[in-house]
Amino acid sequence: MKIYFVYILQCSDKTYYTGVTSNLSQRIFQHQNGTFKDSYTSKRRPVSLVFYCEFTNVEMAI
Repeated sequence: MKIYFVYILQCSDKTYYTGVTSNLSQRIFQHQNGTFKDSYTSKRRPVSLVFYCEFTNVEMAI
């Protein structure tokens, strides 16, 4: 059974970003390192994980 995560990050400018992923540790790493240069969090690093929740159904996570 695959697990999906809804997560909330707090950015350095005190805004929040919410996302959905099936690999939380990899996704947090990508946010922290600015892997996607045009993403919301890329210019707001560092980010910190403030919440996450697990789901077994991606539709429920979304």
